[in-house]
Amino acid sequence: MVPNGESAFQTSRAYATHPHLAGTDADFEDAKTFLSLFQKEFNIHKPHREPIFKAGSKESRDAILKLSSRHAPKKPTAWIDVYYPILNTGLDRSLSIINNKGLVEWEADLDEDGDPRDFEAHKYRTSVPAWHGLSKDGGVAGELIYANYGSQEDYAELVAAGTNFTGKIVVTRYGGIFRGLKIKGAQELGAAGVLIYSDPRDDGYVTVANGYVPYPVGPARNPTSVQRGSVQFLSMYPGDPSTPGYPAYEDAERTDATNVPSIPSLPISWNNAQRLLEEIGEIYVQDEHGNKKLSGKTSQNQVRLVNHVDTKAIPIWNTMAAIPGHIKDEVVIIGCHRDAWVMGAADPTSGTVSLHEIIKGLGLLLKVGWTPLRTIVIASWDGEEYGLIGSVEWGEDFTEWISANVAAYLNVDTSVAGSRWIAAGSPSLAHLIKDVALSVEHPTFPGKTLWDAQAERLSSKTGITPLGSGSDYTVFLQHIGVASTDQSFRYTATDAAYHYHSIYDSQRWQEIFTDPGFYRHVAVAKHLGLMGLKMSDSLLVPLNTTQYALELSDYLHRVENLAQDNLDSGPDFSALRKAISNVQAASAELDKEKQEALEAFEKLLKHLPPYPSTLLIEQPRRRHFCRDPTKQWNPPPQTFMRRVKDWVKSIFGVHSTKITAASWDMTKLFGDDTWESVLDYAYSAFNETTRDELFPPWLPGPVKKFIEAARRLGRSNKKLIAFERGFISKGGIKDREWYKHLGVAPGKWLGYGATTFPGLTEAITIEKDVKFADHEAARLAELINKLAETITPA
Repeated sequence: MVPNGESAFQTSRAYATHPHLAGTDADFEDAKTFLSLFQKEFNIHKPHREPIFKAGSKESRDAILKLSSRHAPKKPTAWIDVYYPILNTGLDRSLSIINNKGLVEWEADLDEDGDPRDFEAHKYRTSVPAWHGLSKDGGVAGELIYANYGSQEDYAELVAAGTNFTGKIVVTRYGGIFRGLKIKGAQELGAAGVLIYSDPRDDGYVTVANGYVPYPVGPARNPTSVQRGSVQFLSMYPGDPSTPGYPAYEDAERTDATNVPSIPSLPISWNNAQRLLEEIGEIYVQDEHGNKKLSGKTSQNQVRLVNHVDTKAIPIWNTMAAIPGHIKDEVVIIGCHRDAWVMGAADPTSGTVSLHEIIKGLGLLLKVGWTPLRTIVIASWDGEEYGLIGSVEWGEDFTEWISANVAAYLNVDTSVAGSRWIAAGSPSLAHLIKDVALSVEHPTFPGKTLWDAQAERLSSKTGITPLGSGSDYTVFLQHIGVASTDQSFRYTATDAAYHYHSIYDSQRWQEIFTDPGFYRHVAVAKHLGLMGLKMSDSLLVPLNTTQYALELSDYLHRVENLAQDNLDSGPDFSALRKAISNVQAASAELDKEKQEALEAFEKLLKHLPPYPSTLLIEQPRRRHFCRDPTKQWNPPPQTFMRRVKDWVKSIFGVHSTKITAASWDMTKLFGDDTWESVLDYAYSAFNETTRDELFPPWLPGPVKKFIEAARRLGRSNKKLIAFERGFISKGGIKDREWYKHLGVAPGKWLGYGATTFPGLTEAITIEKDVKFADHEAARLAELINKLAETITPA
């Protein structure tokens, strides 16, 4: 049975027992291993020359663009795209305390201990340096100052208390916001460098202080663990820093990066952080009301931070596959990144395992003759850890194709790092997420579904939160406007400490403390796989625009509250409120139209008439049925229209006992793009006289009505897909124009977290400018009114 725990376990062991940092030899071997998986499971012939294509080459372009063309492949395909982003790797690093005599008083061991009880952690303890990806090369010295999470609120509190950051080394803890934004905030205040550590206070109840033993013996945090990670300014723009907005081809013109730090930084362990915090002394004090606040104190001694990196263009490898469907311009993409900071048993190997199980399941369907209604593309992205690079470069490479042809993007990243299942996504996909979750048994709560366990903890209307950033859905949703989802089992306050981006995110940790039996991996595979099948095989694209339209009222209500709290006078939201009302009314009309279109199509599908088998077609007219006039026409036992009927029914799961989509492919006869165009050709390719002779008067009516019903259904699907595109603004969001979605984006100073109506929200909360808020409200109102026009049925 697929998916299953044993298969998931073996796959995890194959990927999570060696380092596979993006751009390394091991990463390339994993890319080829994934290519072999596609070839095996989808029965793809292995060509003499490996299908590894430089991005921008004809082969790379054709692999995608042909999927929606008249020359689309009939069988699954698989290949590797190679991009060339600017990355860096850690070289010499050091961290020391210098006393007032200029002598080294203490020097940190920046490597993790690699306890031999975790075999792979011990073996590879120094294989990937503990450094920040895309960090600034350099060495600095200065007094230490503690800034909590390094959020804008934390920095503002310290500045208000009179703290001077100029020339200081800021020490912050991980959490709250994306790590790169901690450095950006310090940099803008004049700091010389930043140190970021993992604090056990953020591990919940499972800590040494609460009596738990550290990993690898117990579930508490290993005090030497270090969280590596990119320090790119993710909320400015993701992807290759040197090619913002366009793909990182090998010969691409490079620009100076504006989304990376200008001061050096290092990630450090809790052990090292404790020693440094001793130099400061009190990091918190109480105010006159007894409330705890940051002390703003600095160390007596100086700290020297050295971070040397090797920066250059490095190849990365996206491994791709496509399963052609009958409809080629409503593509469903399922993706997970493959690269890890070290072994990455949770991030991202758990996601890779779940995707692996989905691929095996799709392979079994293909072997029994299944063809998806819509084309499916599957991606194993590379370079995600440095800043979503593989997916962003691919998205920038194929922006026009994606915008014209992709219906949804379904993401998985870390599928299992704890016990709590959480899903996020576009509001239009919330119902699909919920419906599928109600059909998947929860792996650890007997008698409950995935949804039951989540619903008990959530109070939101749908239980589905909006997407910010931090994974590969970003380019699809917030740059191009493709409805997207993400999901995972996340760690909770009672779970074993998650050693994020550490050598201890290992296979042993996963097997013993996180998902023994790999049941959670399987649950994610089931949910994501079923969502993919529903997206690809439902007659009506399962996008709920009305749910989305109604949530816009909540977004506006949130903004109105923010305006009251942050501005002396309120912006004018009347036009925006009216626009939201308009799109809600238009969506209600679309709901009515799409349901009527679906019912009409299904009714006509059941009543497609047979064609008399006694009809003989004269030689001149045979040529209308076959593009090659030299071929002989031998009337089959069943007539042409009977074949059409059976073939169409087979697409939607109503299989004939004699003819199926697997055994007789209409597109081989006509070479057209979709099932609709085949039927269209079947009716319209003949002139009026020929049509009257070939089709008795009682036959063309139902056939023509069926074609018209198919077109009507297709128009509804196009409008459903267009809803998310409607939030895309060419001008993008102020100061970070790469993000073009005016409905949702990562917060400017959050990185991970979602901000709804981001341009308007930040005009109020960051700019605190009423006129600018009015401008952003007007922009939104114009966009939403256009969206209402787009989705209104003709």
